[in-house]
Amino acid sequence: MNITITQIRNAASLQSDNLRMNVEIKHPDHGWIPYTLDPADTDTTINNDEVLALIGDDFAAYVPPTQAELDADKAESVRSIRNALLLEVDSMVSNPLRWAELTSEQQSSWTQYRTDLLNVPQQSGFPTDIAWPTKPE
Repeated sequence: MNITITQIRNAASLQSDNLRMNVEIKHPDHGWIPYTLDPADTDTTINNDEVLALIGDDFAAYVPPTQAELDADKAESVRSIRNALLLEVDSMVSNPLRWAELTSEQQSSWTQYRTDLLNVPQQSGFPTDIAWPTKPE
């Protein structure tokens, strides 16, 4: 089923070649909805060529992200990885039975590993140059 789009608004380029754009389309059933025009999109429910024709030259130019924005995205990604590793550690250290099975040396290793994970954002190379701590065995 093809959906015909006859109105668009707020188009903005997502890359310098203007092949990807965010735009709002007026869907016949759902009203105004956000839509990303992407040449790699294989779904033909909405004809991207028709949407692109509606946009024409009426779109906000691509604005490359600043280094601060790139760093913030990278920092968020690194923190997500770190948080997933912390969940794994916390399942060990917060389980009294599992923790009691460890020697005091193993407990110390896990405690240090957890601390090192928490300190990842304080590393001098954060967020682009991370020295990940080694997980205890």
